[in-house]
Amino acid sequence: MRLAQPRVTTYGATTVVAHTVRHQIRWARRSPLPHAASDREWALSRVGLVQFRELAVPGAIEFTPKIYPDARGQFVAPFQESAFLDATGRRLQVAQSNHSVSQRGVIRGVHFCDVPPGQAKYLYCSRGALLDIAIDVRVGSPAFGRWDAMRLDAQTYRAVYLPEGIGHAFIALTDDTVLTYLCSTGYDPAVEHTVSPLDPALQLPWPADLEPILSDRDRAAPTLAEAAQAGILPHWQTCQTRYAQLHAES
Repeated sequence: MRLAQPRVTTYGATTVVAHTVRHQIRWARRSPLPHAASDREWALSRVGLVQFRELAVPGAIEFTPKIYPDARGQFVAPFQESAFLDATGRRLQVAQSNHSVSQRGVIRGVHFCDVPPGQAKYLYCSRGALLDIAIDVRVGSPAFGRWDAMRLDAQTYRAVYLPEGIGHAFIALTDDTVLTYLCSTGYDPAVEHTVSPLDPALQLPWPADLEPILSDRDRAAPTLAEAAQAGILPHWQTCQTRYAQLHAES
């Protein structure tokens, strides 16, 4: 298993080692990001400008919405369909919304689903702060084993989109951190899997000052190499076929 080399990135007070690329700013045209993967783009929606960029994991996209503060408080729309369509070229079909509350140090993941059908996720932090990580677990992907990390919090309301077949994990940086998920399919334990978030080969950037708190299932999960050997990981080409099908249906 060949993994790409990371680089160090700092998010406020949190320093992580992340596989990321530099992005430039320009105005978006209405085309999916795979045609402009290395650029930071803007989409104009009815709620204002939304900035988006593709992460180092192909297909994973970070969105930054505009926040409107006033004397009453503030307003923000973390998910906006028009911006999502500009970024991905498809609509997000929401079959289930999830709301997780985690104390500081809780790690959830690395979770992923069989493809097909897979489960796409659109995530944002509605309370507290967390370090969110996308991991390419698609066998045959040119970025297999690569990950990217980003801070999500209730100050910026950045959101992350993960298409089907990408692994997801996060660690809560504060007590009572809330992560909101919009999921394209409902929960089905028969097709859901996990890879160890403590896999030393992945070198995921868990903060050294936090004692990790894991579920028994996540703690006992196989490494990425073991999961590949067991044949439970999604395959790159199967995911590409699924993406093309979903684009055609949008």
